[in-house]
Amino acid sequence: MNRPARLVTAVLTASAALLLTACGSGGRDGSSSDKIAGADAAETPSASPSGSAPADGIDRPEIELPTDMKLVFEGRQTGDATKDAILADNERTVSTVWQAMALGDVKKSGMAFYYTDDALAGVYQYAKGAIAKKTSWAGTLRYYDRQVTVFDKKSAALTYCVDESGADLKNRETNKLQGTKTTSDSYVFYNLGLKKNADGIWQTWDLTEDRGAQKCQP
Repeated sequence: MNRPARLVTAVLTASAALLLTACGSGGRDGSSSDKIAGADAAETPSASPSGSAPADGIDRPEIELPTDMKLVFEGRQTGDATKDAILADNERTVSTVWQAMALGDVKKSGMAFYYTDDALAGVYQYAKGAIAKKTSWAGTLRYYDRQVTVFDKKSAALTYCVDESGADLKNRETNKLQGTKTTSDSYVFYNLGLKKNADGIWQTWDLTEDRGAQKCQP
């Protein structure tokens, strides 16, 4: 059976949207092709990443995840202010997708604040597909080996691994868990393209993933 990020990930490039991967036995489910409407902690679990305004004074959308949806982000402090800001925005970025699933509402998720270009189109399609299937998840996702490369004042790249072994897909309305098995595919490598917008937000514009990547295996 599939881990929650199987639902979340697949390949996202400049020419291909994120695909909603299987919620059932294997293979891929199709995702909505709707155009975007209204795209108008130390290393401990966080149920509500960045719900309040940070020290940078930017007015951000509220993010509050349910208590059974835990995110663990390792390596939050690098000692470099720009890299730390990128890592913090990445935490908020991925949390908006989970908030969309938890709420069953893409418009209140905040995704359009942190994603842009093809990445926004991809996560929007993913979230729409998950919501239509009444699919969410419970448990813990661990984000680790996060590495930032800064190209200039407005562009950067970020890579990291995700451990999905502690999470399980569930029905959003009944809260019934599917049950999962841990395999090599439970560990995923991500490569993100980032750019800083006029408001000072490090937005994700491009995203690729390598499920079962050797570098992420325990």
